[in-house]
Amino acid sequence: MEIIHLEREEKFKELIKADKILVDFYANWCGPCKMLAPVLEKAESEVKVIKVDTDEFEDLSREYGVMSIPTLVLLEHGKEVKRNIGFIDKNSLENFLK
Repeated sequence: MEIIHLEREEKFKELIKADKILVDFYANWCGPCKMLAPVLEKAESEVKVIKVDTDEFEDLSREYGVMSIPTLVLLEHGKEVKRNIGFIDKNSLENFLK
């Protein structure tokens, strides 16, 4: 999976126009978020991942109703189709992305 670390909020709207995008709302201090990072790297999927630091992008996190992290939001053409809150293993992630 290609992983993109969001650096500017205005770029987010452009990135989510793709067919399928997985948004990973995380924080550097979050233990389960750290456990999820290698799972995202090893998952076999063509879906791109946008990592959004909730401490840095509070407004974006609020816009998507993120209350707990990690939160994964699967978007298709900018619209939410699925959501997972908490850690997810590789097999479950690959099924989530189908």
